[in-house]
Amino acid sequence: MTNTENASHLQALYPFLTKKKSDTVSMNQALLDSVEQKMAQHQSVISHFFATHQQAVVDCANAIAGIYKKQGQLFTMGNGGSSSDASHIAVEFLHPVTTGRPALPAYDLSCDKTVMTAIANDVGYQHVYARQVANLMKKNDALIGISTSGNSDNLLRAFAQAKKIGAVTIGLAGGTGGEMAAMELDHCLVVASDSIHRTQECHVAIYHVLWDLVHTLLADERGYLSNKTNHDTEAEHEIR
Repeated sequence: MTNTENASHLQALYPFLTKKKSDTVSMNQALLDSVEQKMAQHQSVISHFFATHQQAVVDCANAIAGIYKKQGQLFTMGNGGSSSDASHIAVEFLHPVTTGRPALPAYDLSCDKTVMTAIANDVGYQHVYARQVANLMKKNDALIGISTSGNSDNLLRAFAQAKKIGAVTIGLAGGTGGEMAAMELDHCLVVASDSIHRTQECHVAIYHVLWDLVHTLLADERGYLSNKTNHDTEAEHEIR
């Protein structure tokens, strides 16, 4: 690339490097317009997803409730921001924010950095979840994997391992769902957006709704669950 081509490329990417600085009033209005556009996109993506995937969400909630009825556990995984979402899901189930709802066993597979770095160093990052799934998960468990592209290799390998075990597989993806949508998971909830941010925001709404629906579905099982988590529930009441 010539110097002229390079300068033109930089100007297209970063127009403020070559243009005069905008006045404060114009810049503030541009930012306000940007906020309005982003909030409109946010609402549109979430509204469209739930309008077209209501039954899929309910079916997924039934599957998660089903593993808890069989005394199974929920495992979660993701990379980057989706790893944070995986941790968020696990803590929502393990330490419910609503008083009176029992704690449910959930484990984020990215939470142990020693295990993650050992597997990544010894056999490759693509195996960091599959190795854990093979050793930790049982048939009555469920695995949730989150990927905005649906193409994260380490998640796909872990899902393949979970399918061999016979565990419930649940994917949250964006765009067209990528390879995750093509591998015939038990449940794959795809947010039809090319924006990583809007997809992640919708994922948060999805797993919050799932958490609420699972507890609703388990209401009749509270006798069994309260015996198992009685100590944790009492401690929660004391804290709150």
